[in-house]
Amino acid sequence: MYVVKSSLSDADLKTVAEALQGALVDLVDLSLVAKQVHWNVVGPRFRSVHLQLDEVVDVARLHSDTVAERASTLGVPPDGRAATVASSSGVGHAPEGWIKDADAVRTLVEALGAVIARMRERVAATADPDPVSQDILIGITADLEKHHWMFQAENG
Repeated sequence: MYVVKSSLSDADLKTVAEALQGALVDLVDLSLVAKQVHWNVVGPRFRSVHLQLDEVVDVARLHSDTVAERASTLGVPPDGRAATVASSSGVGHAPEGWIKDADAVRTLVEALGAVIARMRERVAATADPDPVSQDILIGITADLEKHHWMFQAENG
């Protein structure tokens, strides 16, 4: 059932829908991983890392909403359910229990790196079929790369 009809061809819509859905699950999972680490970080840099993690959570949540709404705009129902996120995210797992500040930073460097690599693939895939969605994905990638840089600098 299509409630909203896209102006994209079926083939282009399939490509863009896959890119947006993949971005959605990665962003939802990134927010969950960052929040899990945020709750459990300990160490001398606790406060600065704790606050920096919340910035990533906020950015990931903001962008996940943008991506989901873009999918809806194109007539594709977004799927951010826990089971979908768990089965298709490329973020990786948050460590269990307390996590030293340096390990928290490494976890975020790895998580952001994984999401950025997948986002760059989506940017390339959406270039021809839908430059509007590509533009959204480019902006998200730029924001994630900024946080990636900041976390990498944290452990210098």
